[in-house]
Amino acid sequence: MQATNQPLLQPFRMGDLNLRNRVVMAPLTRSRADNKRRVPTDLHVEYYKQRAGAGLIISEGAQVSERGIGYINTPGIHNEEQAEAWKKVTDAVHEEGGRMFVQLWHCGRISHPKFHDGEKPLAPSAINPNTQVFTDEGLQPTAEPKEMSIQEIQQTIMEFRNAAVMAKKANFDGIELHAANGYLFHQFFNKNANLRTDDYGGNIPNRARFFFDVLEICTEVWAENRIGCHFNPSFTDKAGITATDETIATFDYIIDKLNAYNLAYVHVSEPFTDVSDIPYLEKEVAKHYRPIYKGTLMANKDFDRESGNKIIEEGIADLVSFGKLFISNPDLPERFRNKWPTAEWDQDTFYTSGPKGYTDYPPYKKEEVS
Repeated sequence: MQATNQPLLQPFRMGDLNLRNRVVMAPLTRSRADNKRRVPTDLHVEYYKQRAGAGLIISEGAQVSERGIGYINTPGIHNEEQAEAWKKVTDAVHEEGGRMFVQLWHCGRISHPKFHDGEKPLAPSAINPNTQVFTDEGLQPTAEPKEMSIQEIQQTIMEFRNAAVMAKKANFDGIELHAANGYLFHQFFNKNANLRTDDYGGNIPNRARFFFDVLEICTEVWAENRIGCHFNPSFTDKAGITATDETIATFDYIIDKLNAYNLAYVHVSEPFTDVSDIPYLEKEVAKHYRPIYKGTLMANKDFDRESGNKIIEEGIADLVSFGKLFISNPDLPERFRNKWPTAEWDQDTFYTSGPKGYTDYPPYKKEEVS
């Protein structure tokens, strides 16, 4: 396949935005906001600027409120200072001709009382996920969370709206709702994590209600075609989530219902674990949702140049997001274009502080091309 006709490198019209290619930088928690105010720093500016050759950058998860925090050194997007700091990032990306969405994040029960002045984290039901989270004292076991009252659900919905407003002030091109990987939305979706018997539990439409309430309120701030959503339908046995026989039916309901919106995209991850022996989970997630979702579909999980080109060429996905490859290859689209080798990432520096393993991965040196 010639560089000029690689599907990954073709421009794409996403809503009212023109993307220079279909190579998306996936949201990646990197734990570099190591300050009490949880604001992005000059390191973030440099990091994202280096990767602005992507058709679209989706930021690391940014908390929508103090109650949404679940890990140390992760940035927020819920006050003016954070928005102003993020604006330095988006300005740098835009100066390089890039586009950038912010991922709006609430960890729910994947958290610890240390982050909430000793109070329990919020969740749909008071069920401990029995996992661990990173705190300033290292890995700590999770605690039993507090079941959210209706008032707390409504307050959290408004926190997402406020974060959407802050994202506009920060000059992002759009927002992504993080409804994957065991965090708050996913907790509402899962009948083992959500035992509610009110309007937010008990059946599939009710367990999806909180997500759609948030989506609706975000459309008061952003045009629908500037909003994306991220799901991981076959996620199981991680972050306290155990899939059930209703799991895929739940995501089928949600993603089909999203056809009523003119979204920027729906972003789906392939299974994080081997689900081949679980009959009620999908082994090929994007392939399953391609006929269900009529809009722009983005696929994620361990793609490389060849597999990324193939899934677009086969019509299964319109965009492909890359995570670890973008960590160690800031010039990833150029490496794809020229078929240059990709650098290996250093997993030991994924969640540390400082520039090592963050901004010190060099672009490929053209003089080294044989």
